[in-house]
Amino acid sequence: MTGTSNNKSLLEAEAWKFLEKSIIYYQGKPIGTVAAHDPHSDLLNYDQCFLRDFVPSALVFLMHGKADIVRNFLIETLKLQSHEKQMDCFEPGAGLMPASFKVQSIGSEEFLVADFGEQAIARVPPVDSCMWWILLLRAYEKATGDLALARQPDFQAGIKLILDLCLVHRFSMYPTMLVPDGACMIDRRLGVYEHPLEIQVLFYASLRAAKELLLPDGNGDYLGKVNRRLGALKYHIRNYYWLDVQRLREIYRYKGNEFGKEVANKFNIHSESIPSWLTEWLPETGGYLAGNLGPGRMDFRFFTLGNLMAILASLASEKESQNIMNLFAERWENLIGYMPVKICFPALEGLEWRIVTGCDTKNIPWSYHNGGNWPVLLWIFTAAAQKTGRTELAQEAIAIAESRLFEDKFPEYYDGNNGRLIGKEARIYQTWSIAGLLAAKQFLANPHYLELISFPEGLEGPGCSI
Repeated sequence: MTGTSNNKSLLEAEAWKFLEKSIIYYQGKPIGTVAAHDPHSDLLNYDQCFLRDFVPSALVFLMHGKADIVRNFLIETLKLQSHEKQMDCFEPGAGLMPASFKVQSIGSEEFLVADFGEQAIARVPPVDSCMWWILLLRAYEKATGDLALARQPDFQAGIKLILDLCLVHRFSMYPTMLVPDGACMIDRRLGVYEHPLEIQVLFYASLRAAKELLLPDGNGDYLGKVNRRLGALKYHIRNYYWLDVQRLREIYRYKGNEFGKEVANKFNIHSESIPSWLTEWLPETGGYLAGNLGPGRMDFRFFTLGNLMAILASLASEKESQNIMNLFAERWENLIGYMPVKICFPALEGLEWRIVTGCDTKNIPWSYHNGGNWPVLLWIFTAAAQKTGRTELAQEAIAIAESRLFEDKFPEYYDGNNGRLIGKEARIYQTWSIAGLLAAKQFLANPHYLELISFPEGLEGPGCSI
């Protein structure tokens, strides 16, 4: 037993070396981590620091008392935030945070170059970057007790710019955020557009974080706006996105084309749209939040990040949170398999894959975003398991990851129905795969770290009926 423990300690120390090797320095200070350190592949943009990718690394640094790199990251990325008044040709809207940045040098002078999506594949705007930034600012404050940083005028202004961007008046009847395809972790065309779950949950969590971080100043009633949207968003997601066997039976017997306020089928979902796989796959004791919802549309796919983050943000109720974890337990081979954790289930195949992805050769069935397995999701799975008291699931998932990740050199993702194959185009020494394992082990060893990324039940404003 001692030998096994020593071996795990040595492997963890090795992972730390990889993480430290990934650190980017700017003007002599640590500022972030590169996406990957694969010596055998072209750099492309993997030598940049992505805002969403840095989150698990930042959590690891905060857990180990290395807060300087996180503080520097927050300060410098705030300087990169867009301040344009509106979307003008190819300029990002005010409040938008970059997808990534890199350090460039001219002689002895260093400067940061940000990418707001104008260089990304398909020119995708990083809608989730500003939300992860707010969540990371809150995590920094909780880990360090440094209340002064977020209360600085430039940080308060930055938070309000993000809120202006997210709470803007728009052509919409719902409290959810309308976004284009590829605006989150799934940053390629995969039918994840309009009101995808991941964005709505991150939106909700960032509003809760902003409520804690904002100072009341009477200017623009930001706290009032946040409270009103929180209540409406929570009501909307819990009532209309939730899927379990009982809810599925209701949808199956829906009447279509109903008119008026007091109708059951408010979004005109047709029962014929229920996929055949779902009726057999959904266990009696399990449930989850649907991937998307809009006029005449419900995406019945299971998206892992949105569901797990809903548990941590308390957007899912305690009962719903347990049912989500029940789903993982009951469908372990599908959602965990040989490498935790599958990004979405099931994969798009055949004609559906051709139409929805545009024949994307990287998102072939059971690969990359289209049903691939991503080790980085291990940290958020472990945190959700910790919050719901299901630590045995986290322990088993971590053991599976440890058995392969070091030998496989920490790939970006895995392929196959149950994640048995290293991803066809996966980079090795992917930083967030390394950080995902380290963060997961810390969450399991020190439950109090959960407060860095978790929110208690309640504490929103009143909801509204949609």
